[in-house]
Amino acid sequence: MKEENRILVEDVSFTYDGAEHPTLKHIDLSVKPGEFVAVLGHNGSGKSTLAKLMNALFVPTEGRVLVDGMDTADDDRLWDIRRKAGMIFQNPDNQIVATVVREDVAFGLENLGVPHDEMVRRIDRALEVVHMTDFADNAPHTLSGGQKQRVAIAGILAMAPDCLIADEATAMLDPSGRREVLETVHRLNREQGISVVWITHFMEEAVTADRIVVISDGGIALQGTAREVFTQVDRMRELHLDVPHMAALAEDLRAEGVPLREGILTVEEMTEEVCRILCPSK
Repeated sequence: MKEENRILVEDVSFTYDGAEHPTLKHIDLSVKPGEFVAVLGHNGSGKSTLAKLMNALFVPTEGRVLVDGMDTADDDRLWDIRRKAGMIFQNPDNQIVATVVREDVAFGLENLGVPHDEMVRRIDRALEVVHMTDFADNAPHTLSGGQKQRVAIAGILAMAPDCLIADEATAMLDPSGRREVLETVHRLNREQGISVVWITHFMEEAVTADRIVVISDGGIALQGTAREVFTQVDRMRELHLDVPHMAALAEDLRAEGVPLREGILTVEEMTEEVCRILCPSK
């Protein structure tokens, strides 16, 4: 029987040792099979803590987290949980442990005791999926930031996860690297049905998600589609968060009396709307 949720967070609170107040308070959240969920929040809001709870790096102080039905508090299921929900960290150098790309992708499989022939097949497939086959025998330190992050993703893919949890995975990359990593993860979501939890502070990345969850002061402040969330410009600003540039521009122009429709998020949508206003007969 397939689980209805890839990840289920039930009434979860978390307090760091020695802290006076909890970082997360009574969070309820689910991630469906094949869903791409973006998590936003200002620094210190608790979004990275939430990611670590989903991967069993942390265990809730209260409540529970289930990954494919497995409780993250069950020490006997840790490897199974982390195989099902792979984690991509902010700095790819922190995930690379070998001196050759192929060996780095093999690391998790070796820990799982995967037979050699099966391991080779999985490594080749994972590198192919992230378009890094030509770099299989390279030293990781010779790669760009975006390429290193794709190697980290390949290492997770080789373990056949149902879900990828990315904690600010593009934060240290240049725009080109950010684009290639995001495109890779979207392709995996679209073609392989892998669920994605994408924690980011880049609003333009969040626009591409199926659903956005906004964390503030340890709780969920907003939740919905990109249009439902980003059209609440004033509320997002109250939460000390930006909105996509086009959403902010549309809000400012409407305030000046320009009759723009609601829900504009991209340059293409803004261009289409301006053309509609300037050339109504076309």
